[in-house]
Amino acid sequence: MILIRTFKTTLFAALASLCLLGTAHADEALKMDLTANKVVKTAEGKLVYSPVSTASKGTVIQYKATYTNTINQSIDDLLVTLPIPANMTFNGEAYPASAQASTDGKNYADMPLMRKVNGKLVKTPLSEYRSLRWNIKLLPAKKSAAVALNAIVE
Repeated sequence: MILIRTFKTTLFAALASLCLLGTAHADEALKMDLTANKVVKTAEGKLVYSPVSTASKGTVIQYKATYTNTINQSIDDLLVTLPIPANMTFNGEAYPASAQASTDGKNYADMPLMRKVNGKLVKTPLSEYRSLRWNIKLLPAKKSAAVALNAIVE
């Protein structure tokens, strides 16, 4: 079992480094709410999300960050990042799908990440992804936008 709350604290600290490329200052302009939910597919194929604080191996967890613009002006080109915990593997599902991925938390590229092995271009295993990043092109005044990733407990 892993403790999800510890990850949420670590994630919050990592998200404090998000970049605002517009004119507003992050501390004043943006509120972030992070949730961790267990993802279960019903017999009918519907996905059900339920809050979780601990999870066993093989459990799919969705980490969702909702960003709310708290000021009276739009924020342009907001870059937000969600790290993937060391004890979890990204399963390839990101919302919105426009996320970029990184294996080192510094260099990002469109998914799937590719690398050369023996002179051939191959997909980088999802187990090597360490964080995802989204560019929220426009966050209007007093509005919210959410990003999420799904990861499997190892």
